[in-house]
Amino acid sequence: MNRKSLFASLRRILVPVIHGCDDSAAFALAQALAPEVVLVGIVHLPDTEALSAGAGKAQALRKRLRQLGRGKQVRARSQVIVSRDPWPELQRVIQSEGPDLMLLDYPTQLVRLGVSADAVLNHSPCDIGLVRGPLRSHAHVLVPVRGGPSAELALRIGLNLSPNELNALHIQLRGSSEANAPFRALERVLQHMPEVKLHAALTDDTIKTIVDHAQQTQADLIILGASARAAHAGPGLGPVAEQVLAHAQAAVLVVKARRPTPASFADERVGAGAISLLVDKWFAQNTFQADEFADLDQLMELKQAQGVTISLALPALNEEATVGHIIHTIKQALVDRTPLLDEIVLIDSNSTDRTRQIAHQAGIPVYVHQELLPAYGARPGKGEALWKSLFVTRGDLLIWIDTDIANIHPRFVYGIIGPMLLNRDIQFVKGFYRRPLRVGDKLQASGGGRVTELTARPLLNLFYPELSGVIQPLSGEYGGRRSALERCTFTSGYGVETSLLIEIYELFGLSAIAQVDLLERIHHNQTLEALSKMSFAIIQTVMRKLERHYERSFIADVNKTMKLIRYGPGGYYLDIEEIAELERPPMIEIPEYRARRDGQTPSPSNTGYRAEAP
Repeated sequence: MNRKSLFASLRRILVPVIHGCDDSAAFALAQALAPEVVLVGIVHLPDTEALSAGAGKAQALRKRLRQLGRGKQVRARSQVIVSRDPWPELQRVIQSEGPDLMLLDYPTQLVRLGVSADAVLNHSPCDIGLVRGPLRSHAHVLVPVRGGPSAELALRIGLNLSPNELNALHIQLRGSSEANAPFRALERVLQHMPEVKLHAALTDDTIKTIVDHAQQTQADLIILGASARAAHAGPGLGPVAEQVLAHAQAAVLVVKARRPTPASFADERVGAGAISLLVDKWFAQNTFQADEFADLDQLMELKQAQGVTISLALPALNEEATVGHIIHTIKQALVDRTPLLDEIVLIDSNSTDRTRQIAHQAGIPVYVHQELLPAYGARPGKGEALWKSLFVTRGDLLIWIDTDIANIHPRFVYGIIGPMLLNRDIQFVKGFYRRPLRVGDKLQASGGGRVTELTARPLLNLFYPELSGVIQPLSGEYGGRRSALERCTFTSGYGVETSLLIEIYELFGLSAIAQVDLLERIHHNQTLEALSKMSFAIIQTVMRKLERHYERSFIADVNKTMKLIRYGPGGYYLDIEEIAELERPPMIEIPEYRARRDGQTPSPSNTGYRAEAP
């Protein structure tokens, strides 16, 4: 079996194969967990034997390693360790191989290594797991959780096994006054994981509760963290894990994370890694490659089977240099050859060049967003164009791509569509890509996404850590289901991408969002002043979302003007510019939209349609 790991932190597992020991449980578990298993052979000789006496045992062990190492998943190290004190040498192998986890059969391999469980757990260069078999199945898994790095590791392993049933058990000792901060972080994560059933127990006997609950849930495997106390505060295994290993009928895996535990459970850092469980899992499951959807006939089959229609809206402002090629490329591939798209429209922001004429000559409808829905006024900004594109399009899926892409390819569209056709639970898809910058006539290999890395992602990591796995939250290539987008508020300007991402997350949860690798996008660089304005708008957007969440006002009206520093003949001076990220209500609340959606208004001719003559 060669499996793909759900988590990037569980890709390589090291399993010692010790002469004279049963390693079947550790080896079977490693194969079930990781795409790469590394085996290291060890012959432990007592002081009474000469090292040369180990030659025959090493030969037999190499033969066994060759048998186990068949296939792509398992790799056996050619060098067998022959030693009277093999633990230090094994530590050096761990440092050389850099595994994410080492699994040892408990207790036989520890005895053969001549080392205690506490020594291994407290002084290993990587995460450690002690397995007590026999491990016949992992269909039903129980993970007792308290919080902290080792509990997070236990839950991560449980998720990676993809069992039929995964139960998490939070135990609180009756009368205990110990802080519950570690579990609060895990609890927040578990709320977003419907595949994990969370149980709570108030008890006087932690060990009995775990053993009894394992029997009640018919657990095949119990995974629990070793003592959550800091390494200097006591033994690594801990009395609970030791007794569960001794008395549970199910197989048991005790894990210890290398990441240290803060000395106090009240320390807020104790649950700092919990959110990565959720984010890493989402990243593994909901990150796609555009090439996965390059078979357009297959996408058409999915589209027809689901009976959905798809619209592409192109927001534009003075893009005469690129808009014609973009329309021609997409229309030829995704309308004429394979009718994946049901309509393409241009949403113009009152361009002063030939953008609208070029689009009209290409045969697509052209709308000026300032002239749409005149009863609601006209606001500048890309977000306004996207909001009004909901009104003039009809597709069940609505895709947006920017019109300044110099290296346009159909994947910029079908890559966004694919995840939503593949998984009906996905409501919103963001594109990401490498971003070389065109500066004049030269192309820089990197340097794009400065506002993303310096403003957007730090803000999301700080206030919306569940969204920290989104690679390019500000990318202009994205789309969603109309039923989701029509329920979102839209900011009018630069903050629209951030706003929509947060809205979808708050309305539908993290699992409703996906991202797709569109490979590379070439575009022109923006000035530092433009990037500064964009950052100012994005900060406003995030603060507004926080205002709504906490029901407190953070931003006064005066804060929506930005002081720009300029230099002229008389020296430096301040120029004030209003950059107010105004919001539009969800489109579903607009009567004109509802009337058109329900078929009462056949066309937008009375709401600002304008198409340039060729």
